[in-house]
Amino acid sequence: MTRLLTHPDIDWRDDGTPVARGHDDVYFTAGDGLAESRAVFLAGCGLPDAWAGRDTFTVAETGFGTGLNFLALWQLWEMHRPAPAAWLHFVSFEAYPLAIEDAAQALGNWPELEELAGLLVARWPAPVKGVRRMVWPDAGISLTLHLGDIRETLPASRFRADAWFLDGFSPAKNEDMWAAGLYPELASHSAPGARLGTFTVAGAVRRGLAEAGFEVTRQPGHGRKRERLEATLTTPTPPLPDPYALTPATPAARRVAIIGAGIAGAGAARALVDAGAEVTVFDRAPAPATGASGNRLALLMPRLDAADTVQARLLVDAYLAARATYDSLPGVTLTDVRQVPKDPADAARFAKVLADPPLPLEDLEALRDGGLLHKNAMILRPAELVPALLAGADLRLGTDAHLDLAARTVNGEPFDAIILATAMATAAILPWLGLEARLGQVEWVGAAGVTPPDVIASGSYAIADGPDRLWGATFEPFDGEMPEPSDRARQDNADALARLSPWWIRDTRDHAPVSRASLRATTPDRLPLVGAVPDEPAARAVFDGVKKGRPADADAPVWPGIFMVNGLGARGFTWGPWAGGILAALVLGGPAPAEASALQAVSPMRLVLRALKRSGG
Repeated sequence: MTRLLTHPDIDWRDDGTPVARGHDDVYFTAGDGLAESRAVFLAGCGLPDAWAGRDTFTVAETGFGTGLNFLALWQLWEMHRPAPAAWLHFVSFEAYPLAIEDAAQALGNWPELEELAGLLVARWPAPVKGVRRMVWPDAGISLTLHLGDIRETLPASRFRADAWFLDGFSPAKNEDMWAAGLYPELASHSAPGARLGTFTVAGAVRRGLAEAGFEVTRQPGHGRKRERLEATLTTPTPPLPDPYALTPATPAARRVAIIGAGIAGAGAARALVDAGAEVTVFDRAPAPATGASGNRLALLMPRLDAADTVQARLLVDAYLAARATYDSLPGVTLTDVRQVPKDPADAARFAKVLADPPLPLEDLEALRDGGLLHKNAMILRPAELVPALLAGADLRLGTDAHLDLAARTVNGEPFDAIILATAMATAAILPWLGLEARLGQVEWVGAAGVTPPDVIASGSYAIADGPDRLWGATFEPFDGEMPEPSDRARQDNADALARLSPWWIRDTRDHAPVSRASLRATTPDRLPLVGAVPDEPAARAVFDGVKKGRPADADAPVWPGIFMVNGLGARGFTWGPWAGGILAALVLGGPAPAEASALQAVSPMRLVLRALKRSGG
């Protein structure tokens, strides 16, 4: 199975109706599609009355299609938002995402949705498997779009819906999506009393919903449909054990303290501020991004693996999330990156990547020498970008943060939640994490001739942007007190630059380079730590049976309201926004912007469970 999804082939009827050639079914009926959405889905789920008095409300949908149902719901939310700070979360699943041109043409049928359609189409996702999260803070709306086969993506998702739009092509023309396994998953992803609307009255659908715990009723249909279905979940599914601490905090935290103003803390701050939280950021440094995030230039490019593993998908999801977050912020320059294989193993990996690419041609091409051309990558200027990410947060810089995790206070001030974004300083608070320090040194020249952006990479990287040249970086173990530039690292970077041989290499000889060294916190498996902080002694006691091969079938004990983002290693600007979205969902509630396997892979609890398994072996 290929890693890229397939755009459906669309035939257009004379009246503007889009028809999916592969399923021989319509997305909607031109002239009546919006009215059908309102009657079957909005009214069928009792909206807007169902969200009256609610701070948050979650609607889920099977089959995103053109996005028409989402826009109809958004329009209704604008007219009937229950409070200025209320949030509407929309979760949808799509295996055959429309090409952006087809989406724009389809939504052009509805002039009254033109403004909202423009906002959606501007962020229309590429056909890349994974989870895309979009947030419109002023509207109080988030869209979490799971791209892939719903038989895989729905069981892997993390949310509880208050209402369901059971959409998609008819059961007779798309049997896979309406298979018997769908209905228990709908129930397990529903809040008690969740409402459901659908256009179909097929017997298999009625029976599947009833067997899953829904009370199903026939209702008068819309247009040429004589009947439709409405359903209410009357027998909720008991929640499963949560050994990785993936369940959002209850009640949702509103006042959040973040310790650390580097990219890890800034990514969390951006996601939380956008989601309506009151965020205070503490850092002992007098300015943001003075540690590992503080180089003159940084590079955002994808790390692509040949195999379709959890880690490979994580890295693609994180890269796309970062790119979407940075796109409209200062300190960002789009660039192509030429990535040259550094050895035969690299060349073999690149060949496998190109044989089954995880990104579309708009983002990835082959180079003649066997390398990769990454299009739409970004050169970042952290001194401009990180403050922009922190905008809207209350910054408390230049002072130490004295923590009482049990009381959830910082310098005596209480908060609903505290997020530790403290890199290697976290080792003194939570030594069981086993964080490893890596020393990264880069070299910089800032007065060369002004040039267009240019990047070449092969293990190390070399960046040119305007008058700046930056190259490096080392990544070596470090067990000292303070990072200092070294002649050895400087020579290593010079040797690496010579191998890359950028056209501007003479600039590095005509100007005196400035070296900068900083520490990067890493984990043994090189994946970040994002999530609730476990009560490690209590967790070891609860899961002691794991040492003897028993399953981890209990809820993980955690420090209430204490979270972390750490271990970003050399890819802080890749991981930061994605990690921030996960933390926002855990702290404030709402759908997780990642699959369960990804959340488990970055959960701090994984280290506890892994240690128990190894001690038993």
